[in-house]
Amino acid sequence: MLQLKNMAIRLILILLISSPFICLAQYDIPEKPKFQTSVYDDEIKLLSASEKNSLEQKLIRYSDTTSTQIVVAIISSTNGEYINYLGAQWAEKWGIGQADKDNGIFILLAREDRKIGISTGKGIEHLLTDALSKRIIERDIIPYFKRNDYYGGLNRGSEAIFEVMTGEYQGTRQNEVRFPYEIFIFLFIIFIIFIIVISKSRGGRNGGNRGNRNKNRSLLEAIILSNMGRGSYSRGSSSGGFGGGFGGGSSSSGGFGGGFGGGSFGGGGASGGW
Repeated sequence: MLQLKNMAIRLILILLISSPFICLAQYDIPEKPKFQTSVYDDEIKLLSASEKNSLEQKLIRYSDTTSTQIVVAIISSTNGEYINYLGAQWAEKWGIGQADKDNGIFILLAREDRKIGISTGKGIEHLLTDALSKRIIERDIIPYFKRNDYYGGLNRGSEAIFEVMTGEYQGTRQNEVRFPYEIFIFLFIIFIIFIIVISKSRGGRNGGNRGNRNKNRSLLEAIILSNMGRGSYSRGSSSGGFGGGFGGGSSSSGGFGGGFGGGSFGGGGASGGW
């Protein structure tokens, strides 16, 4: 069932890439900063200076030890984009992780949306699986966020990822068996997109009913896009929404040795809200 769910998620992402109905991105991913460190919080400054520095140093030490780069980005809102979709594209654009290992992990927090997503590089998807990412979000991160302890949630989430990568994460034990309702939701969305494509292709043949079909198609598109975001993999150069570049640049922060390595992301990961 888990494999079927993962295949459904990937199919959704592929449809988003190829769908002619998806508009241009509503959120501009900033250009890869010159100072490439592990915590990006310049937009809303959610973390205090000491919290940001503590989390930065923890993730940098982990990268120096394992070569796996974990980057946290904090923004106000995705502006309607699906957070996992935006996170994967952000991580891909910045090239988080090593090019020969694709071992980057990108955590995107949108505070006003009350959403968080974990995106995984292609080389570590077999270790930090979609199911484990979801479990970390629900069991280790969100309980802190519900208490407005954003640093606590990000700190514990990072430690949980460390534990997963070393095989020590206790949250991997799951006694209950939950029916995968998400699969049916994904398949329903795919069915709706298929109907839209068919109705559009037939719309040019039968001019008499074109007005009604356009109205129906617009309604269906609005439903889908409002729930999944209107992101596009086709992005031009970004003006960015952040001032000053990655990490803020305090002399005590430090950065990844050699910068990001050009890792690649394939859409793996999970998201959740509170």
